[in-house]
Amino acid sequence: MTQTEYNQQIAASKAGMDAKTARKYLRSRKLPSELTTGRAGRTRADPFEGAWDWCRQQLELNPGLQAKTLFEALQREDPGKFQDGQLRTLQRRLKIWRATEGPIREVFFDQVHDPGVLCQSDFTHMTSLGVTIDRQPFEHLVYHFVLTYSNWEWATVCFSESFESLSEGMQTSLWQLGMVPKAHRTDQLSAAVCRLPNPEMFTRRYQGLLDHYGLEGEKTQPRRPNENGDVEQRHHRFYEAADQALMLRGSRDFDAREDYVSFLENLLNQLNAGRRERLAQELAVMRPLPGGRLEACKHLRGLRVSKGSLIYVDRNVYSVESRMIGEKVNVRLYADHVEVWYGQRKIDEFPRLRGRGKSRVNYRHLIDWLVRKPGAFAHYRYREHLFPTSRFRMAYDALRDQSKPTASRRYLSILELAAKDSEWLVDRAIGHLIATGEAIAPNAVEQFVSAGQDNHSTAEVCVEPVNLLIFDELFCDATPLEVAS
Repeated sequence: MTQTEYNQQIAASKAGMDAKTARKYLRSRKLPSELTTGRAGRTRADPFEGAWDWCRQQLELNPGLQAKTLFEALQREDPGKFQDGQLRTLQRRLKIWRATEGPIREVFFDQVHDPGVLCQSDFTHMTSLGVTIDRQPFEHLVYHFVLTYSNWEWATVCFSESFESLSEGMQTSLWQLGMVPKAHRTDQLSAAVCRLPNPEMFTRRYQGLLDHYGLEGEKTQPRRPNENGDVEQRHHRFYEAADQALMLRGSRDFDAREDYVSFLENLLNQLNAGRRERLAQELAVMRPLPGGRLEACKHLRGLRVSKGSLIYVDRNVYSVESRMIGEKVNVRLYADHVEVWYGQRKIDEFPRLRGRGKSRVNYRHLIDWLVRKPGAFAHYRYREHLFPTSRFRMAYDALRDQSKPTASRRYLSILELAAKDSEWLVDRAIGHLIATGEAIAPNAVEQFVSAGQDNHSTAEVCVEPVNLLIFDELFCDATPLEVAS
């Protein structure tokens, strides 16, 4: 050992230690790494020495038992022997047992992804983002499509995990990509994968979609989401990115659904911007798209319109024009809307109901016969659909208070006026009558509607040219401090 410093104090300071510690090392004639550290054994008795054999037996029978469960069982068996603070000791001992003697754990094997080979897709819920459309909660999902090599991704807004949503989302993603990979993998989606004991792996509609694009179909094993790990991980990342972008935007409310879709598309373009190099490698080996897209809808043919002017579509009820009663119509069921066709012509279109056992009845389809049969209104199964707004319901309740026997007939006269003239003006008329305390009557509503239509037809809006010199006068009259602010 060579002394290069004036004293031990300076040498210890340069080494970053206390002088006493330096003297200890000098006396021992050993390096710090050569000195023994730590305890040689336990410093206190093991509180579970007599109970560990029983714990081991329970773990061998049920390896999933938690330390807290075993600890509480020991406390019940021998009250007062084990204190709550000793739970951590049992947890450490159980952790060591699992690592040295417990059951073997599942091994996950990292996969090598080749460019242009595999894409994965799945649905994920986005409602918890708190997005609103025109201040109304927007409950929705997205169909999420990911290339496993480059992590290029795309997403489409949907409302259920139906085949129509799958088809629309998958085709939109492929056409956005501009090319087709070799294979597509999904989880055990009922819209794509057949249930046992069906000998076919995929449903006919999904297999037809794969064949149209020349894709090889793959599916994960039941309860093995890790096999679709790329898209599962992108779910989490995409949700976080959307949440952060909404925070940066300063508002989670959008004027229309189209604005929210544009927001997500801009976000996806930003996320994909850093993947261009690896995406180019994938595009170089992919196949071109087919000549066109498949219709992302389900065709239902020959649905007979019931005597109630209703059709039953995918276990939901919709109304159509009463003149179609007894006729057979064709229905095209899309992800978000329903089209009704008759004689090679589309005769109606309305939003698709979400779920099962729902109904959508348009009072305009039934009003002509409801006016002729007012007695059917009071106990009509779908009566709640005949109140377009809450004010219409308030009007009906007020009419019942005035005269219950004539309430249905008088309300249907008001509803007929809304169907044939203007629902908006009728709603305003009811609101005006309620606000002023006047009695609600069909004649009063009709007079208000007529006056409103006359005012609307004669109203003229004139906008005078803006004199820009006003702004100069404002600056001239303001103090220097006000101008600076």
